[in-house]
Amino acid sequence: MKHISPIQVAADAPARAPTRRALAKQQTRLKVLAAARRLFSEQGYEGATIRDIAAAAGMSTGAVFANFTDKSDLFREIMVDDMEALLAAMRDAAVRGRNVEDGVLKVFMAGYTFYKTRLQLARAAFSVSWDKDGGPSLRGLPSSLAFQDVFTELLTAAVERGELSQEAEVKLRAQMLFDTYLSNFPQAIFEGWSLDALQARARDQIRILLAGARRG
Repeated sequence: MKHISPIQVAADAPARAPTRRALAKQQTRLKVLAAARRLFSEQGYEGATIRDIAAAAGMSTGAVFANFTDKSDLFREIMVDDMEALLAAMRDAAVRGRNVEDGVLKVFMAGYTFYKTRLQLARAAFSVSWDKDGGPSLRGLPSSLAFQDVFTELLTAAVERGELSQEAEVKLRAQMLFDTYLSNFPQAIFEGWSLDALQARARDQIRILLAGARRG
C-alpha cells in the first residue's frame, strides 16, 4: 500500500470556501478601513476618533475593536497599503527616467502626486511616524525602508553606465535624496504648493545634490 504523507494529503485536499462568518468579518474590516481612511484624510490622525470611525462605517465601536487593537493599529494598516502602492508607483516612475536626474525627479513627483489629494493623510503619516510609541514600527515597515532603495538603485545604475562617478557615495547620496524628498512635504501640506512648484524646487535640489557626483 502506497504511503501518503499528511503534507501530501493537505496539498491535494480542495481549498475550503470561506465561511459566511469569515466573509462577514472581512466585509466589516473593509468597511472600517474605508471609513478610517476617509476620516484620517479629512480630519487628520488626531481629529479622527474610534467613535467617529465606527459611526462612519455604520458599526459599533465594539466591531472596530474586534478587528483592530486601537487607532494606531488601524492607521498602520492603512499606511501599509498606501506605502506598498506608493512604492510600486515610484519604481514605475524610476524606470521611465531619461537620465539619473530625470529618474530621481520622476520618483519625487510620483510621491507628491500620490499624496496631493490626501495631504491630511500625509500629515498624519508624518505625525505618527515620529511618535515615540507608534513611530518605530511604522518607520521599520519593509515598504517604508524600501523607499530609499529606489534612490540607491537609480544611483547605482547611473554609476554602472558611467553617468555618475565611481566615487559617487551612492548610499549617502541616496539617503540625502530621500531626506530631501520628505523635506518638501511641509510646503505642500502647510503652504499649499502646487505640483508645478514642488517640481521646480525638486529639480533644483536634485541638480545640486548630484552635481558633485557627475563623472568628469
